Amino acid sequence: MKIYEVPKDAEQPLREEIARLLMGQMDALGEENAYDLLLNAINLALEEGSQAHIFVAESNGNVLGVAFLNIGVGLNKGGYYLWLNDLYVHKEHRNQGIAKRLLLKIIYWAENNDIKGIELETGVNNAATKALYNSLGFYDVVSKRYGFRF
Repeated sequence: MKIYEVPKDAEQPLREEIARLLMGQMDALGEENAYDLLLNAINLALEEGSQAHIFVAESNGNVLGVAFLNIGVGLNKGGYYLWLNDLYVHKEHRNQGIAKRLLLKIIYWAENNDIKGIELETGVNNAATKALYNSLGFYDVVSKRYGFRF
């Protein structure tokens, strides 16, 4: 399995595959034009100068998981921080460590790109995601928020 940041000049078929994968997460929202919204967001994220980044987990030419994130500036961090908008693994490939490997890649990338912290969230009933975030030290018991500071 290969985990990498999608380059800004990614070909259209890869962009479309990412959008199709994320449809699994967007279907719950019931948006009629969810695919078009996703593809538009992916295209915007991959524009030169965008502060959005996309990481994928790929095996045998198939995208199994994706992480979509944005970089912002935080006053309380004194610099850049990363907001993890979405982390999604295809349902047939869950519980194989793919999400954890994506997050570890993002942590490594952030440490090497002057990022001061990572912020993310999950639903209160999402036990699997909470367990993943806890396993990587993201939960701050003082603030009762999910975040990671370097």
